[in-house]
Amino acid sequence: MNLSSTGPLLRNVTVGDLNSLTANTMSEKIGIEITGIGEDYLTGRMPVDERTVQPYGILHGGASAALAETLGSLAGALTLDPEKEYCVGMEINANHVRSVRSGYVYGKATPIHIGSRTQVWEIRIEDGSQKLVCISRLTLAVIPRPK
Repeated sequence: MNLSSTGPLLRNVTVGDLNSLTANTMSEKIGIEITGIGEDYLTGRMPVDERTVQPYGILHGGASAALAETLGSLAGALTLDPEKEYCVGMEINANHVRSVRSGYVYGKATPIHIGSRTQVWEIRIEDGSQKLVCISRLTLAVIPRPK
């Protein structure tokens, strides 16, 4: 699925623009960075450190879900005309399949369905060795802006 054919913004938005958009949000506080924009994906990374681990010293599942929702929501927004509509999360699931104790995890959001009222995104999160850490599915609601 080519995102640039579903919305007018993808070719006009940079990684820097998206990282600026997340300033002063939870994403920034836990170290999420957008790293790439492609025709059918958005990528980012998040550190595994004191901000993102649980008491056992491994990556917190909620942090993985936050990375997944950040990537999927930003990717979804890129398919929309922001003057006419915006998207919000409706449902997220996350299967945590491998623990991580340090370094970074890397996420990639790809579309499963881009509809006029809903979107579904798959977000794969891997460790530095490209081993699957978490697989997530995010459903977004597309909301018309009030006139």
